[in-house]
Amino acid sequence: MDRPKTFFNWSSGKDAAMALHSIQEEKSLAVELLLTTINVKYDRVSMHGLHRSILEEQARAIEIPLEVLELDESPSMEDYHHLMTEKLTALKARGYTHTVFGDIFLEDLRNYRETMLAQMGIKAIFPLWKKDSKRLLLDFIDNGFKAIVICCNAELLPKSFCGRLIDHDFLNDLPKNVDPCGENGEFHTFCFDGPIFKKPVYFSKGKIIYRTYPAPQSEEGAMQQEYGFWYCDLALEN
Repeated sequence: MDRPKTFFNWSSGKDAAMALHSIQEEKSLAVELLLTTINVKYDRVSMHGLHRSILEEQARAIEIPLEVLELDESPSMEDYHHLMTEKLTALKARGYTHTVFGDIFLEDLRNYRETMLAQMGIKAIFPLWKKDSKRLLLDFIDNGFKAIVICCNAELLPKSFCGRLIDHDFLNDLPKNVDPCGENGEFHTFCFDGPIFKKPVYFSKGKIIYRTYPAPQSEEGAMQQEYGFWYCDLALEN
């Protein structure tokens, strides 16, 4: 029996890696493509800040083809929806019927994804849904995955967390108000080795920088304070 042709909404981080591993273990879907959104201004993965060159090397190490959707730095929801609809239409025409996400418990985000995809005739799969975040991270470590924190919310985590490896010490050091998997956007990671990889991705750590972004307007229309994030830059090793 043929397995459904599937593309993966790839973030480059640990949750995506865990979800892909789960799908590969089940062998129920044929994941033939990784799809990642790129901030075209900086040539980096949206939110995570990972440079395109390292993303491409990661895909080569996993041995699944990669395609990117290029977005402006701060696209409107209308622009995002238009570009994503165009991409989904093209993927549907190429025979893709299923897609996979690494989401764990954000209900509004899942509902948005499922509604949009259903209109395109594509079924969304969530292998990690409602699983315990701490247990997931422990399994990630114990299964031999390797990841590094490349972005963290400065309001919730200090600079010292940016650039750290995901290990038991990292989990133990997390503040109580931070989800172990960073599911609320507390931190983002780059996964560079583990069961889904044919070879590791070799890189070196660069500078850790601080960037701010304007917060969305409140219902009253007043601007809130800016959001601040720490980013750890990575560079491929020859």
